[in-house]
Amino acid sequence: FSRQGYEDPHWQYPAAGYRDAYPYPSHQWQPVAWQDDRELRQGESYGKSYRDQHYYRGYHPNLATGPPGQDRKSAVSLVSEPGLCALPSPQPLGQPSLLLQYHESGLSSSSHELSQYIRDGADSCDPVLPGYWNVGQTGEPLVSALTPAVPLKFPQLHTALCFGAGGHLVLACPHHPAEGQLARVELHSLEAILHGTEELEELQAFPGPLAREDLHKVDVMTFCQQKITTGCDLSTQRGRDSSLLWKLLVLLCRQNGSMVGSDAAELLLQDCGRQDKYRRQEPAASLAGLADDEWAPRAPGALDLITGEVPPIVETQAQIVEKFTKLLYYGRKKEALVWAMRNQLWGHALFLSSKMDARTYSWVLTGFTSTLATNDPLQTLFQLMSGRIPQAALCCGDATWGDWRPHLAVVLSNKVGDTELNHRAIVTMGDTLASKGAVEAAHFCYLMADIPFGYFGAKADRMALLGSSHRQAFSQFARTEAIQRMEVFEYCQQLHQPESFLLPFQVYKLLYASRLADHGLPAQALQYCEHICTALLRRDPAAHPALARQLLRLAERLKLSDPLLLEMPEQDQEVEPDWLEQLRACCREWEVR
Repeated sequence: FSRQGYEDPHWQYPAAGYRDAYPYPSHQWQPVAWQDDRELRQGESYGKSYRDQHYYRGYHPNLATGPPGQDRKSAVSLVSEPGLCALPSPQPLGQPSLLLQYHESGLSSSSHELSQYIRDGADSCDPVLPGYWNVGQTGEPLVSALTPAVPLKFPQLHTALCFGAGGHLVLACPHHPAEGQLARVELHSLEAILHGTEELEELQAFPGPLAREDLHKVDVMTFCQQKITTGCDLSTQRGRDSSLLWKLLVLLCRQNGSMVGSDAAELLLQDCGRQDKYRRQEPAASLAGLADDEWAPRAPGALDLITGEVPPIVETQAQIVEKFTKLLYYGRKKEALVWAMRNQLWGHALFLSSKMDARTYSWVLTGFTSTLATNDPLQTLFQLMSGRIPQAALCCGDATWGDWRPHLAVVLSNKVGDTELNHRAIVTMGDTLASKGAVEAAHFCYLMADIPFGYFGAKADRMALLGSSHRQAFSQFARTEAIQRMEVFEYCQQLHQPESFLLPFQVYKLLYASRLADHGLPAQALQYCEHICTALLRRDPAAHPALARQLLRLAERLKLSDPLLLEMPEQDQEVEPDWLEQLRACCREWEVR
């Protein structure tokens, strides 16, 4: 297949910048005429790229050895086998190839790629085929060890793009500068492209980073109130629990990170629009130690064998107390206790039994608690004061049990002498709620018990991000809202102790900074890098080498987005901030160590 008769423009190639982005040596655009031939030769071996000296002369004039078109006088000869080509050498023998000069000049960014085209330092045509081409004195090409070429990765021109660290989307449009077309590179702002999207609006609404000095805590409280209003569905239990967490953050922010149990109890009861009515019941006869017929009230008009009188049908409170007194006249203490318990005179019964033996007192006390509903918060308090883990801590979260918040409120407001028992009761309640899927409610309990935060990979830890379960997929776990809520909690702790910070949370702040950069907010992302670096430098960054290296990598890409550079003289803009230099020094010291 003779290639004579084609014009030079069909043999031009795109800019070297496009070629360097491909990992294969034959990823060059085909000439237009050859594409037509390839369509006619379906099933034949194709995909050969033609290169000659024009490619390097067109883009690197310092490597040209003659006027353009000089080597075009040597016609391109094709071997008899279809799909294979041979290019004659336009250079005299003994001189180094132009490709070798190009490789040694350092103009290429991919030495490995160029080395695939250099054959024994004597080839001058940068062949696509892995075989060797030798040209004799007669100018006839000889072919040895021919193998099929790699097909093109992209059969047609396309737009190359990348994301810049400055919050830009960079597009390199498919043009041919060698054919007289002007190369065009477009810069688009990601913030403008993503304007109006939910993700960008969520990032822009947050007043972070919260550790900066010009932030007032009123701004943080306003953000939390907005999340309660717009982000919590109060018609669902999950929405009410999420609202409770945000209200807790508002309370901590208002009180500079400190609170007592009664503050949390008041907050818990605010969301209870109506107090559940816990139905009281008669004490069980078995608890009183009497038979059912003995416990049941006597028929109206029946004679009382003790007093010898007929009791009235409807007894008033005074008459009930009077009969209790008469029973004691005759020394019938047990009957008096039964009468008082049956008529709800629990004060009389408990006082009398307390002056008797311990077994009797326990009997009356058990009878009193049996009259309370199972899910009554009084049951929780009495069980806790009796030295037991309340039943509510093991059963809360069920729809039949009722709301969990009054039970936690009564535990927080009434500390017993055994602080370990209080702690275990609250943690048990949180574990029960977590097992039922109420993550926000469980985390509220864990905060009341001062449970520390852990890591995503440590599934045994109870918390990693406030209000988000680390037992789900990472994409669902590390949501933007969860990271923002966690940062507000860290800010509240810093109001109480300025030097405190949550070390496990710095990983998620770095992730949040990368999201800001991805959405076209590089200046805000750089501020996050600075605050993370400040927290790491308070401790040994070498203790967390992976976090320090990733932080350094992101900060070096974003360092030119600092607004302070606009106010600096041009000669001082290359000076890096102190925190970045310290971080780099720590990383180098760790690598040396």
